[in-house]
Amino acid sequence: MMSPKVKAVFLFCLALTFGVLIFGGYAINKEKPPIPGKVLDYSGVVLFTKDDVVGGQNYFYSRGGQHIGTIWGHGAYLAPDWSADFLHRMGLFLAARYKGLDAEQAASFTHDDYKLLPPDDQARLQVLVTQEMKENRYDPLTEMLTLTEFQTEAFLALTHYYTDLFQNGNDRMGLQPGIVRTAEEGRLVTVFFAWLAWAAGTQRLDAEHTYTTNWPYDPLVGNEPLPDFLIWSIVSVILLILGIAGAVFVYQRYVGLGDYGNNLKLDFPEPTPTPSQKATLVYFITAIALFTLQLGLGAVTAHFTVEGNSFFGIPIASILPYAAVRTWHIQLSIFFIATCFLAAGLFIGPFVGREPRGQAFGVIALFGALVVVVLGTLGGTWLSVSGFFDGDGFMFGHQGYEFIELGRVWQILLIVGMIIWLILVWRAIRPAVQAETDGGGLTHMLLYSSVSIPLFYMAGLLYGKGSHLSDAEYWRWWVVHLWVEGFFEVFATVVMAFLLMHIGAVSKKFALTSVYFIVFLYLGSGVIGTFHHLYWSGSPTIVIALGAVFSALEVVPLSLLGFEAAHNLKIVDQGGKGYAYRWPIYFFVAVAFWNLVGAGVFGFLINPPIVLYYAQGINTTPIHSHGALFGVYGMLAISLMLFSVRHIVSKASWSDKLLKWSFWGLNGGLAGMMVISLIPSGFFQFYHAVKEGLWFARSPEITSSEFIRTVTWLRMLPDVIFAVGAFSLLLFLLRAIWLSFLKKS
Repeated sequence: MMSPKVKAVFLFCLALTFGVLIFGGYAINKEKPPIPGKVLDYSGVVLFTKDDVVGGQNYFYSRGGQHIGTIWGHGAYLAPDWSADFLHRMGLFLAARYKGLDAEQAASFTHDDYKLLPPDDQARLQVLVTQEMKENRYDPLTEMLTLTEFQTEAFLALTHYYTDLFQNGNDRMGLQPGIVRTAEEGRLVTVFFAWLAWAAGTQRLDAEHTYTTNWPYDPLVGNEPLPDFLIWSIVSVILLILGIAGAVFVYQRYVGLGDYGNNLKLDFPEPTPTPSQKATLVYFITAIALFTLQLGLGAVTAHFTVEGNSFFGIPIASILPYAAVRTWHIQLSIFFIATCFLAAGLFIGPFVGREPRGQAFGVIALFGALVVVVLGTLGGTWLSVSGFFDGDGFMFGHQGYEFIELGRVWQILLIVGMIIWLILVWRAIRPAVQAETDGGGLTHMLLYSSVSIPLFYMAGLLYGKGSHLSDAEYWRWWVVHLWVEGFFEVFATVVMAFLLMHIGAVSKKFALTSVYFIVFLYLGSGVIGTFHHLYWSGSPTIVIALGAVFSALEVVPLSLLGFEAAHNLKIVDQGGKGYAYRWPIYFFVAVAFWNLVGAGVFGFLINPPIVLYYAQGINTTPIHSHGALFGVYGMLAISLMLFSVRHIVSKASWSDKLLKWSFWGLNGGLAGMMVISLIPSGFFQFYHAVKEGLWFARSPEITSSEFIRTVTWLRMLPDVIFAVGAFSLLLFLLRAIWLSFLKKS
């Protein structure tokens, strides 16, 4: 039983961190870049309106949005970041006009032309361009923004450029023809880009930096890092070292090791699963099938880098556009992981409680509902990206936001499904909850973490079609960071504590203490750490400071994973060669490894503001996301699945050999993928982002350069190794189900 003081401190810290997060949201909403009611040219003629900006955002997002390049650094990495691209192209146009070229000549003036000018000419033009770009001509009283003569000319020239680009497509950018079909659609998309670039290049009325805090780096238009970025980056490193020292002390002093693995159960009887537990097998087999499909789509997504809109000479972009393939790749990864987590929750209900009447029917019915959501989501996103919704796919098609692409209708139905799942879990664990007198006990923690799953996913409903981008990004990261990286991990931690306690690996006291400690560390830092995703999304500098400090502290709990890995390996050693839980625990050890490497090392790499200022929107992020999303959550999903399946299928159907192939294939393939391809391409881009700016690092000259194409081709070998691991896991599960339930004796 946890002491009342510990619970009080835990709840206070949780309330405090969410209070800070909500305060940050208020500050972001207050300080977000304004969308002018009207934008006028130098003679007072209306060029576009607020409705045009919102209309351009809605159209672009419906056709794939953040999967067609990036917006303020968020999204896909093949096409340019459109905010940086527009900003730099306008800077070049202004430089050409100040050089004395006419408007037609300025439209074709390139960065190479600029670099050929004498250094004193470059310096003079840079000063003139910066002065014109930085001056804020927005009047908050009338909500009107007036462009200069040169800016007006640049907007008109760029409208023609982007309309032509999205009408005709571009192989090196992975853009299929027909993203815009009319001049009006092209104009609306350009208007949206123009507003993004204006916010990135124009100083706030009350500060000496832009609305996006001088991001992206681009010396031509005067975007340079603020001193704050370096200062808060240094502070974050200092606090990280202090936090690690404090966490190790508390862990060794108060959590203790004496109760770890002192009563290991080596006897494993023949499983006797309940009907609802047997029903979870359909979830697990579907999840692994989705996983194998997802990795295939990942290979196709990577291939767009080397061959553009073709796949080994076959022009596939007209049928499978890059935005659709990448959307499916990400959606299926989330569906695979979430399905395993939800199925583990359904399995553990009767495991710790009882089997309610009709539970198996409820489990199967929920599965059918989830199938509808998955198929509707995948079909809707493809239809939307392909243009079947005429640029209005928010409800049934593609919302345009990375990780929350599914149409709003499917999003709501998914929430309904999670609520039904919560009811099913509650029905099963209710006797155990009622029998547990401690309101902060392990079973209660299972209930609380289960409630958090649908609750925090609902944050995605707090923005809608046409919401201001700063507001939408704030709530989107509540889902992506808090739901995926926070409360799903809390739920999995509690479930894993139950399972380890059941097999005698840990005592009940240790399980509960470690759950509180880990949850405290994860949520204590991770809630406010959400801000590190919002540095350049129109946020005030206080958000950057808080994000820098607390995102660094997110690494603190990861520093303890070496203890966990050592303890779990000791369990396997104690269990011996024939230990029933050998491979479920090995996958759990892999979670610790990838948590430290993928989430810890490569997560912290891109967290400090001074680093992310240059690294936002380039391939340093996929190093972290692949290592963390699959390495942590994917391996954790597999570990939970194997713990569950071990108690469902017959002992004779279990194959350690196939799991050995799966374990080393998945881990070896992921490691090779990162070392051979992701890390080299990420740091290659990082170099050019620091040297020239994001616009250049994301240009086709870099993203489809010979070096990037070479390391992408080399990725085929680890991809094949990874695929062997995935198919071995699928074969293991099919074999276990066949031998346990389908093969006639």
